[in-house]
Amino acid sequence: MNELDFSGRQVLVVGGSSGIGNGIAQAFRARRARVTVCGTRESAADYSPDEGSLLDGLEYFQLDVSNAQAIEAFQPSFTKLDVLVLAQGAVIYRRGEFEMDGFRKVVEVNLMSLMACATKFHAMLSAGKGALIIVSSTAAYHSTMGNPAYNASKTGAVGLTRTLGEAWAGDGIRVNGIAPGLVDTKMTKATTANPKRLEGALERIPLKRLGTPVDMAGAALFLASPLSSYIIGQTIVVDGGLIL
Repeated sequence: MNELDFSGRQVLVVGGSSGIGNGIAQAFRARRARVTVCGTRESAADYSPDEGSLLDGLEYFQLDVSNAQAIEAFQPSFTKLDVLVLAQGAVIYRRGEFEMDGFRKVVEVNLMSLMACATKFHAMLSAGKGALIIVSSTAAYHSTMGNPAYNASKTGAVGLTRTLGEAWAGDGIRVNGIAPGLVDTKMTKATTANPKRLEGALERIPLKRLGTPVDMAGAALFLASPLSSYIIGQTIVVDGGLIL
């Protein structure tokens, strides 16, 4: 028996159009799952290849997770769901999160939409004894001075993972999370595209390299598989040792 064979399983990755979410989606697809991804743009063709591979075996839907009504109205093509990965994320730089409009926008995407998506698919996950995986951040474990909304929302995501893990275990749903460290995606370009910042960041990472979406996907596959059948409410830190 191969515990990492997802043949016949339906996976939905919200925020799966690029970055960490896309890496996770591709990993499930490579293990024969049927994978649907949601992103903000109208079609998969609106994403460039360097953002993420969407045209190769993934079903794509547009979904604006900052709009609670859009989440409620979302009609997927499937009627069963085995794995739900919530990888949506937003951040505003240059102190934009210190303005209340910016703070609300980030919290809406990074925290409010997690609960909206989780409850939207609760019945499907329960019917299939499925797994819910919430992608937060190592920012939940330390200060991020310029980004109060990002930090508060990711800290909230870890708490939500714990609480839903306990609340929904009786429904047959295993809820766990992943806290990525510094991963090379478009959201982290403020650091990775700045040589001085990148050098400083790498000095703080014991493995001396950035994380990749593939690194995050390994944790997601584990948490969705029978290998983690006795784990609930936990957030696995995947950061190369950054916050040690």
